[in-house]
Amino acid sequence: MLIGVVLVITWLILLLRYPAKALPVSLAAFVGLGLVAAWVLWEESRETRQLARLDLQIAYAPEHCPADRPLRLKIRNGNDAPLTELRWRIAAYAPGDSINLADNLYSSPRYRGPGDLQPGADWQDCLPIPPLRPGYRPHTLEFRAERLQGSFAN
Repeated sequence: MLIGVVLVITWLILLLRYPAKALPVSLAAFVGLGLVAAWVLWEESRETRQLARLDLQIAYAPEHCPADRPLRLKIRNGNDAPLTELRWRIAAYAPGDSINLADNLYSSPRYRGPGDLQPGADWQDCLPIPPLRPGYRPHTLEFRAERLQGSFAN
């Protein structure tokens, strides 16, 4: 923090003392910084659009999954690029309610998707249920994937 303050003060002094030399350099630096910021924002919005094209379905299905992992997950990659990494958290909601009933503790399970999912491909797996608030049963809840984080091959 202190280094940043010193740099800004030094830049202001140079700009006031030598405006003919410092102004073109400052403008070039701001243009370069603006280009880098625009590129980062574009990449982030591209990733957000790609994550939105993933079809994730989570259902409580103890008849199709082992007892210790009763949530059935289906993922379909609707992108043109292969999915290389995917992480998320599972939220549980009562039908028609907006309060997350899953306790996301430090010891809660961490969910990761397939290592490589090609465009148009499907992947399914069985997952453990996150810890729920007392008094709620999994068969009465709707489960959703939230806080998606992922990356795609270029």
